[in-house]
Amino acid sequence: MLAIFAGFWAGMPAGAEPRPPSESKPQNEFPVATDAKLDLQGDTVRLSMMLSSVVPVEAWVQAAPDRVIVELPSTNFQIQTGARRSAGFVSGYRYGLFTADKARIILDLAQPALVGKVEVRAMRGGFGELSLELKKVGRSEFLAEAAKAKKAEVAKAPVPVVAPAGETRRTVVIDPGHGGIDPGTIVASIAEKSVVLGFGQALKEQLEASGRYRVVMTRDEDRFVSLADRVRIGQDQKADLFISIHADSLAQAQDVRGATVYTRSERATDAEAAKLAAKENEADSAAGIESREEVQDVAGILMDLARRETRTFSGVFARNLVDKLGASVKMHKIPLRSARFWVLSAPDVPSVLIELGYMSSPKDAALLTSQEWRGKAVAAVGTAIDDYFARERASVGQAAEARP
Repeated sequence: MLAIFAGFWAGMPAGAEPRPPSESKPQNEFPVATDAKLDLQGDTVRLSMMLSSVVPVEAWVQAAPDRVIVELPSTNFQIQTGARRSAGFVSGYRYGLFTADKARIILDLAQPALVGKVEVRAMRGGFGELSLELKKVGRSEFLAEAAKAKKAEVAKAPVPVVAPAGETRRTVVIDPGHGGIDPGTIVASIAEKSVVLGFGQALKEQLEASGRYRVVMTRDEDRFVSLADRVRIGQDQKADLFISIHADSLAQAQDVRGATVYTRSERATDAEAAKLAAKENEADSAAGIESREEVQDVAGILMDLARRETRTFSGVFARNLVDKLGASVKMHKIPLRSARFWVLSAPDVPSVLIELGYMSSPKDAALLTSQEWRGKAVAAVGTAIDDYFARERASVGQAAEARP
């Protein structure tokens, strides 16, 4: 479906290098980071972590937003609960997998600062100690250093993901949102990235068990995947359906709850949908990527036809999904909405985004972590997928019979 248009869509901004999820090593083979300490001494903030081995490390600064990015090989972060997360001009920091072979620590700056020292010192027993020193500087000096670091970045050529030849099953791409260094919404120590990954894995198992689908996940572990790469995976895999999974949060409205299904449109259906799309479209920023969606006017009439057909198929599936989910789980009072979601931008892949519920709602949060609820919701999504492709096959058959 729509595969003939795939070649007309190119030039997506470079993000993290896309890799098949199975390429990365299991986390129990990564170096382990523990004993994090963050301290302020005069105009210097020091961050240290103990590592199970000596690894290479580099660090640089980035402006708008102001931050320090520390990059090292894939690392299993086992940082103690209650570790200090802010000191002086460092307002907070986070860490996690960035690509299949890299991890990042990102420190948010409340005032301009530069990297005075970054190293991993060898310790007794083969252990290592990560040591980072940040020194407060003036705004102009910080911006000059950030500009140099930006010019030094070299975009990597994406690794193409090729669908196997002769595959006759429908291809469904499941996209668990966030991941790795980008946790998404966090409520009461529950991270959105974990909730949606568990849901995506359960949906994959159900679809594969039917034998009718070839299922690809944009990530099948806790690692970061850029928005551009999520879109590209759907296109490279010639997906017949792309389903992005998220869990929303409204800190000021804990009574708002229920699942919502979104499609892409240039104009949002309402202010809440527009706000959510804007937040999700900035997901790359959490990992230190300064990418932005590029909408290119290429291929003229063919591209316009592809977009129109894709929007039609996306809308058909979205309405069916709302019906099936609504029969099994609590839905938002406005269950079908649309906004300009970057992750749904492929012009040749029917795409929807499911917000499973609101983690800010105590009732929804309890359901999102319930295996019973997840089972019902996964079954409903699976049924919606079955019905969608059954209707498509029926419409193709009717069209064939109508030919003279």
